[in-house]
Amino acid sequence: MISRVMSSDWPGELHLPADFDEAATYRAVVVTHPAGSVKEQSPSPGLYASKLAENGLVALTFDASHQGASGGEPRYLENPVERGEDVRCAVDYLTTLPFVDAGRIGALGICAGAGYSISAATTDRRIKAVAGVSPTDAGSAIREGWDGKLPVDEQIKMLDMVAAQRTAEAKGAAVQYMPYVPEADALDENTAVTMREANNYYRTPSAQHPNSPNKVLLTSLDKLLAFSASDRIGTLLTQPLLLVVGSESDARRHADTFHGEAASTDKEVLTIEGATHVDLYDVPKHVEPAVAKLASFFAGKL
Repeated sequence: MISRVMSSDWPGELHLPADFDEAATYRAVVVTHPAGSVKEQSPSPGLYASKLAENGLVALTFDASHQGASGGEPRYLENPVERGEDVRCAVDYLTTLPFVDAGRIGALGICAGAGYSISAATTDRRIKAVAGVSPTDAGSAIREGWDGKLPVDEQIKMLDMVAAQRTAEAKGAAVQYMPYVPEADALDENTAVTMREANNYYRTPSAQHPNSPNKVLLTSLDKLLAFSASDRIGTLLTQPLLLVVGSESDARRHADTFHGEAASTDKEVLTIEGATHVDLYDVPKHVEPAVAKLASFFAGKL
């Protein structure tokens, strides 16, 4: 069953097993949504949380700070440092629940949420195992481009643009926004497969959510460029690590980096044949084997 611990206008949802017993204790997992998303966006965060609950785990989904139903000003800020702290605060909450075993808490992130979860796990030892679905380092994706080939001079141009905007805002100018994913009129033959699919996933009527309007503060860019989800993983990420990636993903490089650099001696990449990056968000034939592996992973490692 799904128990909504707060109303739909609040930032968190707690997913409980169907045979939930308040007197029992359970393993628990924090599920973190992609950048630009919310917990209800199409099915991905809630889908994975509910599927984990079906496998006997307690799963918590939440909206990131500055986004969705969470608080935080300015709105639509994507701050990687705060996104990592969101994960830690979600763990804080789980430790207060009498039916959660505070020594058996894991973290699962989707896309950028995976990078944030991995980063949080390097400094939060309460996270005993961490997993990512279509894992992405949001800092690398912005700094180096989706294909990893953005030249340094283009990065500097972005930073110059942010600098000019910050100065303008300091003098009273209106804030400026940019889209997380390209709108339909911006798609062309050069658009990456994931960006095309992300437009379909986030911007079609069946997938849109009013709390996710596809806009992010332009001044988020300097924070994203300064962030690396793989910082410290070579020394501090000793927890078990599972990465689930599609064989057709054009963002496989992030999973390869996380797997290759993590200090953990218990790490694995599960490749879902035929799946693209976005397929793993909600396509049943690809999600089902991913969930089966994740449920087994958390049951065995927590």
